[in-house]
Amino acid sequence: MASTSETGHAKNVANFQDLIEFVTAYGATYNPSKNNLQLPQLITLKAAADNSVAEVIPKNTAFNTKVNERVAAFSDVKILATRLLAALQSTDASAETIADAKTFNNKIQGKSSSSPKTPLDPNAPPPDTISTSQQSYDQLIQHLSGLKSILEADPSYAPNEVDLQIATLDTKIADLIQKNDAVATVYAAVSNSRIARDKILYTNENSLFETAKDVKLYVKAIFGATSPEFAQVKGIQIRKPKL
Repeated sequence: MASTSETGHAKNVANFQDLIEFVTAYGATYNPSKNNLQLPQLITLKAAADNSVAEVIPKNTAFNTKVNERVAAFSDVKILATRLLAALQSTDASAETIADAKTFNNKIQGKSSSSPKTPLDPNAPPPDTISTSQQSYDQLIQHLSGLKSILEADPSYAPNEVDLQIATLDTKIADLIQKNDAVATVYAAVSNSRIARDKILYTNENSLFETAKDVKLYVKAIFGATSPEFAQVKGIQIRKPKL
């Protein structure tokens, strides 16, 4: 669904409670024949809406946490790749090996023969399609793994610096994979909870949105379009976001 403030959903639920308060005050006069418009069902729907909104919050927090962890893990990949290439260039590696390593480093840096350098924005989600600069997180992992394979295959690459050694690179790549996969996992959880919330609030046949419309119509029917009672409820907004 389109980006919508979580407070917007909570406001809709709060407005539905206002609607409940008004129809409660009408007493026995409010007596719809349609089951889902009756007061007990309105109260039950409001409670379900409260729960659905509340369940999104911790999942969304977990998602943001994992995204931030991924950003931190990937933040030094470009610098690391440049250092690895420099370390290889200081060995007896062949010109062909160095050229192959440069190819992977260029991809990590966002360079290509057909497009200008594109800075990596670690806060942006992976693109819907593979970009020319191949800057999505999974591509960065692949490119770093490719660079590591070249270093690993060259017998002259044996740096004394621990953070440039193959074993350290293996650990780094494994951590990047874990951080990237963790984002996908928590995204699935928050996405599913939002779908469940949106069904209750907006898309089900008897959703909060649809029920509020029908309640207003019933109030209009029993009191009249110019009645003060209808004036009380007609302005209560349950705004349906673009889904």
